[in-house]
Amino acid sequence: MATISDVARRAGVSTATVSRALNGVSTVDPALVARVRAAAEELGYQPNGLARNLRRQETAVLALIISDVENPFFTAIARGVEDVAQTAGYSVVLCNSDESAEKERRYIDVALQERVAGVVISPTDEWAGVEMLLGRGTPVVAVDRPLRAGTGDQVLVDSRAAARAATEHLLAAGYQRVGCVTGPEGVRTADDRLAGYRDALGRRKRRERRAEYRAAGGEAATRALLAGAEPPDALLVANSAMAIGVLEALRAEGLRLGRDVGVVAFDDVPWATLIDPPLTVVAQPAYEIGAEAARLLLARIADGSLPPTATTLEAQLIERGSSHRA
Repeated sequence: MATISDVARRAGVSTATVSRALNGVSTVDPALVARVRAAAEELGYQPNGLARNLRRQETAVLALIISDVENPFFTAIARGVEDVAQTAGYSVVLCNSDESAEKERRYIDVALQERVAGVVISPTDEWAGVEMLLGRGTPVVAVDRPLRAGTGDQVLVDSRAAARAATEHLLAAGYQRVGCVTGPEGVRTADDRLAGYRDALGRRKRRERRAEYRAAGGEAATRALLAGAEPPDALLVANSAMAIGVLEALRAEGLRLGRDVGVVAFDDVPWATLIDPPLTVVAQPAYEIGAEAARLLLARIADGSLPPTATTLEAQLIERGSSHRA
């Protein structure tokens, strides 16, 4: 029976490259992928996932620990993870941390006790939970929120650059007093989106509020900003759940979306085109984040000696009526 080393020799590459190519990691050159797959087919090589798991005393199960199962962004990530995992013969267990480090810790304990093959996680901080997993030799990939440099695989979006572009769009559309509604301090995406807003604003006056990443938080933050002496005439909103609260606050104050207060929110949710005017959004490739994270995790399970990989995907600003006065 052919081995991964046989395939590597036939293709003229390393075993690490064979593992990445066969697991669909997107950073592998397509020409190398074709060469590796051709060599594997010629030799009749089939990765033996069951035998690998038995050797490591693992189950063919991946744990996915996300911050908010109600957020469509994380739901799409989950779908991407599951689709890739199922194709490779793995099942996925979904865990919802609710932005709670304590709850995340409990799920990590369960993952270790059940000897899952690997974990995809949106961490509540940069290290604590991931350190536990890596210390026990459990493969892990972080999504949405970065780890300390060089500590593990991760799939991210450049939130700071996306927030800057969204704020610049509002300024270019003629809004003069752009504000920002973002998430809790210490949550990396919330911090990065606030930083991007500040980058674009330069020396202009800042109008910013932090709140929980939920509709109630967005509504409370917006009401506080509108109560100020110079209320914002536009808002950058850090996620879609907060955007619901922002819209509620504007409606309660009798303010018209776009004409009175421009709004750009992160994540392109299904209801964004159903309101009038439709919502301008920063669309993140959530499904692709999940799919790529699963590919990286499967490659890491196959070969733990691979160097850490950080993949950064691009967000897209989709302009609609909520960020224009007309």
